[in-house]
Amino acid sequence: MKAGAVGACAAKLSEAEALAGGGVTNLLLTSAMIGRWRIERAIKLARKRPETIFVVDNAANASDLNDAARTAGLKLNVAIDLLVSTRTGIQPGEPALALAQQISRLPALKFQGLQAYAGHSSHVTGFENRKHSSEEAMAKAVDTRRMIEKAGIACPWLSGGSTGTYNIDSSIDGITEIQPGSFLFMDVDYNRIGGQGSEVYRDFRNSLTVLSTVISKPADDFAIVDAGYKAFASDRPFGPELKGTPAVPYSWAGDEHGRLNLKDSGRQIKLGDRLEFIIPHCDPTVNLYDRIYAMRGERVEAVWRIAARGMSQ
Repeated sequence: MKAGAVGACAAKLSEAEALAGGGVTNLLLTSAMIGRWRIERAIKLARKRPETIFVVDNAANASDLNDAARTAGLKLNVAIDLLVSTRTGIQPGEPALALAQQISRLPALKFQGLQAYAGHSSHVTGFENRKHSSEEAMAKAVDTRRMIEKAGIACPWLSGGSTGTYNIDSSIDGITEIQPGSFLFMDVDYNRIGGQGSEVYRDFRNSLTVLSTVISKPADDFAIVDAGYKAFASDRPFGPELKGTPAVPYSWAGDEHGRLNLKDSGRQIKLGDRLEFIIPHCDPTVNLYDRIYAMRGERVEAVWRIAARGMSQ
C-alpha cells in the first residue's frame, strides 16, 4: 500500500476482516456475501471501512444487501462479478446489464463497476498462449462495461488481471485496475508458465521458501528432510524445488517427510544440513504456518504473524 497500490483484494470475508484490522483500506471482496451471517458481518466491515467494495452476481443477493444496508443506515459500494473464467459471476452482456440496472434502482447500494477475474488464464503456459486466453476472456468484460455505460449507467472501473497476466491485462483498453497477488512470493507453479521470450517466468523473484533439515541419510544416493505434506501445499502434480539446486529431485515421503534423490545432484548434502525449498503453490502453503520470518541475507529482520491463517469463512 505504501508503494502505491490502490487497494487490496480478499476472496473471503474473514480475510478482509483481518486486513481491515491491520489497517488496510480500499478493500475489494472478490466473492459474493451469501447468507444472513455473511451479510451481517459485511455490514460491520462497511461500518469500519466504508470504502469497501462488495461483489454481487445475483439479483436476489443484491436486494438482500440493499435491505441490510438500508436497515443499518449505510450505503454499500457494490460491483458486479462477471463470469469470465470457470468460477463465479454473472454472464457478461445482457444479464450483467440487467443486474446493473437493478442495482442502480436500489437506494442503499452504489454501483462501482465490474470485476472480471480470468483465473484460468493466469496459469496458461507460454506467454502468447496466455495472452490470447486473457484477451479473449477480458474482451467480454470490456464489451459489457461499454454496454452498461451506453445504457446510461456510470461504470467507472473494471478490475481484473493477475500475476500471470499483469503485463497483458494492463495493456487492454477499458481495464482500469489489476489484481496481482502471488508476485509477492512466487512459487514453482508460476515459474513454469513461461515469460516473454523465456520458458521460465522470471518477472518476479521467488521470495518465499520453507526451511527444512536433513534428518536422515540412509544411503549416499538419497536423504530425508523434515518437510512433507504438512510443510507444503500438495495440490499441484509436482513438489517443491531445492533452492539453488533444482536438479535435486524431491518426492513426497509422508506427512512430515520428503525424500531427496542425490544420485545426480552434484551437491554435497550432509546430515543436519538446513535446506531451503521454493514452494509449489504459495497461497495455501502460507496458510499452513503461524508466522513468516523476514530475512535479509542470513539475518532475521522481522517476524510477521500470519493474521489471516485459517480464515476460510
